[in-house]
Amino acid sequence: MKFRLLGAVSAEDAEGGDMGLGPEKRRSVLALLLLRRNRAVSVAQLIEALWVAEPPANARTVVQSHISRLRALLTEQGAAGRGVQLATAGDAYTLHLPEGRLDVEQFDTLVAAARVEPHAVDATDALEHALALWRGPALTGTVASPPLEAWRQTLEENRLAAVEALAEHYQKLGDPARAAELLRAETVAHPLRESLVSALMLALFRAGRQCDALDWYHRTRESLADRLGVDPGRALNAAYERILRGEIPTAPAAPEPVRHLVPAPAGPPAIENFPAVDLLPRAPRGFHGRDTELATLADAVRGGPDGAIALITGPAGVGKTSLALHWAHRNAGRFPDGLLFADLGGFSDRPDRDLDEVVAEFLAALGVAREDLPAGTAARSALYRRITTGRRLLVVVDNARDTAQVRPLLPAGADCVAVVTSRSRMLGLVAAELARPLPLNVLGPDESTALLARVLGQARIAAEPEAARELAQLCDGLPLALRIAAAKIAADPRRGLGAITEQLRHEQRRLGHLAAEEISVASALRISYEQLPPTPARLFRTLGFHPGPVIDAYTAAALADLEPDAAAQALEQLAATHLVTETDGDRYTLHDLVWLYARELGSRTDPAEQRLARERLADQYLYTGLAAAQTAEPGSKPCCEPPEGSHRPRAIAEFAGTEDAIHWLGAHRETLAQVIAGASPERVWRLVLTQWPLILRRLRDGWVSQLEHALDAALECGDLDGQSQVRAMLGWVLVSNRRLPEAVTCLTPAAELAARAGNQVGRAVALVNLAAVQAELGDHTAAGTNLTQALEIALAIGHTHTVTLALQHLARHLLDTDRPEQAIERALHGLELTADQTPSSRRVLLHTSCGEALSVLGRHAEARSRFQEALVEAEQIGHDEATAEVLGALAAAEDAAGLAHAATVHRRRADELGAH
Repeated sequence: MKFRLLGAVSAEDAEGGDMGLGPEKRRSVLALLLLRRNRAVSVAQLIEALWVAEPPANARTVVQSHISRLRALLTEQGAAGRGVQLATAGDAYTLHLPEGRLDVEQFDTLVAAARVEPHAVDATDALEHALALWRGPALTGTVASPPLEAWRQTLEENRLAAVEALAEHYQKLGDPARAAELLRAETVAHPLRESLVSALMLALFRAGRQCDALDWYHRTRESLADRLGVDPGRALNAAYERILRGEIPTAPAAPEPVRHLVPAPAGPPAIENFPAVDLLPRAPRGFHGRDTELATLADAVRGGPDGAIALITGPAGVGKTSLALHWAHRNAGRFPDGLLFADLGGFSDRPDRDLDEVVAEFLAALGVAREDLPAGTAARSALYRRITTGRRLLVVVDNARDTAQVRPLLPAGADCVAVVTSRSRMLGLVAAELARPLPLNVLGPDESTALLARVLGQARIAAEPEAARELAQLCDGLPLALRIAAAKIAADPRRGLGAITEQLRHEQRRLGHLAAEEISVASALRISYEQLPPTPARLFRTLGFHPGPVIDAYTAAALADLEPDAAAQALEQLAATHLVTETDGDRYTLHDLVWLYARELGSRTDPAEQRLARERLADQYLYTGLAAAQTAEPGSKPCCEPPEGSHRPRAIAEFAGTEDAIHWLGAHRETLAQVIAGASPERVWRLVLTQWPLILRRLRDGWVSQLEHALDAALECGDLDGQSQVRAMLGWVLVSNRRLPEAVTCLTPAAELAARAGNQVGRAVALVNLAAVQAELGDHTAAGTNLTQALEIALAIGHTHTVTLALQHLARHLLDTDRPEQAIERALHGLELTADQTPSSRRVLLHTSCGEALSVLGRHAEARSRFQEALVEAEQIGHDEATAEVLGALAAAEDAAGLAHAATVHRRRADELGAH
């Protein structure tokens, strides 16, 4: 058994086959456990590694689920016998791993051996074997979270160091051309890594390619100036000078550490004479709460050998600037050499600040005279880094759009701290500069109410506590919205909280009311929206057509008419600017006010575009629902065909099995009801019927009104098959709800309608359902006649699924009419027909009927065995109601066998399941 992290995260069984780790988050859990092998990894550390943004409320449960799946996978492969064990210790997990099982460990061992190997040939062989272990970028297939990104960067750094060492040994062996070939490929991928470039230049020179060597120097110098605003470091300049002078060392010198140094300018005073400065705006008024975020920020800026950078990100109006300034003022005493601040205007109506001027402003504040300022951002940034070295400064960079804006403003001192705020995730700053991200979310209910109290006074809140709580909810916990609402209340003391709350209840006008002079929630969101590329902007507009704030790539693709991959990428771009938030299971959610803004944008689009988007969405759910129903009940006939002119989705969700399909139907039930409410009649009845596997499992769960709506739609369309199927399903639900006369009225025409529509399966199902209500009403003769006819129809068309349905109900009918032997015969026939199928509700009922008939005949051991089989299958499909019914029948059989205690145990468990 082996594990790989140097490329795609994978695990191999004893025969070398792939163990199939599963989804991204499970691979990420295993990756972190492997990286920290034989050491405890806490649940908190795993949660931090599994989510880029704020983890969901059920994050711990998700982690435990992935741990459970990994443990089961290891157990299946006999991992314990090979010394591999996933152990639990308190709130942490440890992956015990013998030596030699992990490619990272093998890589480190080979590189370490090469480092002490005296012979270049052997060292070269070790390094070549080490690099051969890499099969792509490290940790491929894991979450791009800060902890895993840091590990990915460390592993890549180790790989590049091994590449440089191998190139050095190639040159020692007299093969500079081979060294140049190796280094060139890496330099193209890492053009700003100066140690690579300098090694490549010397290798090219030794291979007789002086012009190519000099070209790489000039190319890199220009890239450093353009992209980082720096000059080449000492090692790169030294290589350049040696080549110019024709100096060819017998062996390449070890790469010197890269330092970005610039000559001291002529004019500025000495560093020790710079005065302390304070450019911070005043501290925010009324700041409240955020204790957890302040503690996280304090931890992020504790410092290190390269200084510390904290990156505060979040949606518009969430309070990023307030948090940064509040912390800065509270900690000003830690920075005796100065407090610098710049609002870059990256997300505002005004143009972005000119970086050249911002750096000049910082330099002037630090004591550099205007006449001594060098020209250009690159030169000024170099001077800024020089004079911040050795100082203790706090630099707050507010409202940044991207990493390129921020990089020239980062101080160089190891004791300096930079705090950056942005609506963008700015992963480049995290990856390249090791910034610690601090995602900021909306306030919770208590913090929201407390913020209102800070502005209005505690007495106003105490006078109207319910209105205050509702106001906090309507403002979606967004500090900007809360402050605007509080300002409106404070401006007119005669108006209570209830007045503004009443205004905000109207969704269509809510954003309009959340505005005060030039400040508004809508304008803050507008700026984020207007800076989006075309595809994410178009997707965001269409998200307003979705009836709920939770979406996935499939529904997004349908709304915007995109390929799922393009939709997923656009969602990522929206998430990067905090217009949507990623949740578990590759789903995204919009905060309520953001969703209202998307709906406002959508309402301005062409009506034809709106109609098409809603049709595509309805058809996405229709096709997916049909697939879910087919997966949940394999072998069943599709309840319908999509209507003519429907939009076939470019892709739909795939379902692993019955449980997965039923879960999807349940999770989307509320959203689907809203889609149905706005869909065209020919889509309505079809969308309702796609839920039939869920309806059968939750018969008493309030389906009547939706099925009645579906029947009205089918009648409006004049679709006979639709009318028949909806009547059959509605009648069955009415029976379950004990509305028997209504059920008879509903079901009586269903079989004839199906026959006229040419749907023999639907005709048989309608007869079965009608027989069920007839049996309930005591008309067993009519029930038997209809069930016999249904079985004959199903046998004639050869539809096994419908045959077993008729056999299941016939077995029950025969049992109820005191014919247990015939009931057993029908039940066993149905079980024989479904022997090769996965467990299903139908098989559970067949087992149960058979068990009850055996019990009536006094064949108690056989009955108990049959009930146990029914119980196993009911539990396998996760059907609590069916499990409870089996337990009830088993209890009755135990009573009949004189086993009162066992019967009591089964009955108690059945009652517990029924209570859920």
